[in-house]
Amino acid sequence: MKATIRKAKIEDAPKLAGLMNMAGEGIPAYLWEQMAEPGEDVMAFGARRVAGSESGFSYTNAHVAVCDGAIAGILLGYRLPDPYDTGPLDEIPDIVRPLVEMEALVPGSWYVNAVAVDSAYHGQGVGHMLMVRAEQLADETHSKTLSLIVAEQNAAARRLYEKLDYQDHARRPIVQFPGCPHTGDWILMTKEIKPSS
Repeated sequence: MKATIRKAKIEDAPKLAGLMNMAGEGIPAYLWEQMAEPGEDVMAFGARRVAGSESGFSYTNAHVAVCDGAIAGILLGYRLPDPYDTGPLDEIPDIVRPLVEMEALVPGSWYVNAVAVDSAYHGQGVGHMLMVRAEQLADETHSKTLSLIVAEQNAAARRLYEKLDYQDHARRPIVQFPGCPHTGDWILMTKEIKPSS
């Protein structure tokens, strides 16, 4: 299998929304359901949000791995602000508050918000390729650190990150929501990178 990576395009939004929801352990769809119009399809609403340019979940922050013309996986990421201002924490939805608190611990890092591989392409190195691209993007933005958050029960993802030399940095309890696939903690993992120049 030969995969290439390119910047995401606005027309990728429906596929991006599905993969972002997978990477986000169902949190995106849960939040989109709260925001969608009555009767509106949740994933259609999510695609509309992803097609915008105003949020971190925008397609403008995404790269896609493409195999034989099909999107095999996504990387959504960007450099976190430094300093990082969470704003009033009581205005942040309960289920994402622990994530925001941990993002604030690594200001200026290049944050892997979401990485996901379509099930048809599992085990073919797509996730590893996307994580290598994340390091390149971090270097391009002069970030000294990469960061990501993973559920401690997501053993496959944790194995990949540990193999790539990510270290546990902090943890917060997962706030349960309908359909939440995990209990336990969210783990913030970081990796120091050496600049290429």
